[in-house]
Amino acid sequence: MMTNLFSVFDPTSSIIGTSMNWSSTMLGVIMMPMMYWLIPNRMIIMWNMIMSTLHKEFKTLLGIQSFNGSTFIFISLFALIVFNNFMGLFPYIFTSSSHLSFTLTLALPMWLSFMIYGWINHTQHMFAHLVPQGTPAVLMPFMVLIETISNMIRPGTLAVRLAANMIAGHLLMTLLGNTGSSITYSILSLLLITQVALLMLESAVAIIQSYVFAVLSTLYSSEVN
Repeated sequence: MMTNLFSVFDPTSSIIGTSMNWSSTMLGVIMMPMMYWLIPNRMIIMWNMIMSTLHKEFKTLLGIQSFNGSTFIFISLFALIVFNNFMGLFPYIFTSSSHLSFTLTLALPMWLSFMIYGWINHTQHMFAHLVPQGTPAVLMPFMVLIETISNMIRPGTLAVRLAANMIAGHLLMTLLGNTGSSITYSILSLLLITQVALLMLESAVAIIQSYVFAVLSTLYSSEVN
């Protein structure tokens, strides 16, 4: 008997007293052994095209003043999240990206490093960023307060957006799947069609949410410079 609806996303599988749920985070590394291919296969060629496209887009967002290779961290972030999102669509695999402990671990250190770098190296720019250009003098204190609050909640919004979007679709699929044993065959066929449509939607959400996370992280980094 489940204690709550979200307990289905946290299965209790353990070996020698250690929880093995979070090992699913690195399943993508095991499933793509690129070093063993002498000639790149189609999957590797497609993946390289995706990485090249992301590199060009992130380079544009970061600007010409960015450091060489600064897009690699955001491409790696995209790859990690998209692998975890897709792994969670397979049966009996723990979806780590639907938990705040995973998403906050990605968002909080990255945002904190941007803030520390910006306030140490570009202090005047960071102060100027608190007051948008053309703000009336009367509204300046309020704008500083609003910009500070919006800046502070950025890691939280990044983490909650990813976790909420991943857990919402999984929760809906789980609730619909649990009703399969108590309905008639005519409604069961409709339920299967709905589940397939939801699975396709979740596949699109898995890509979109990882892309949004990486793009927003890139934009936050470009604001510091």
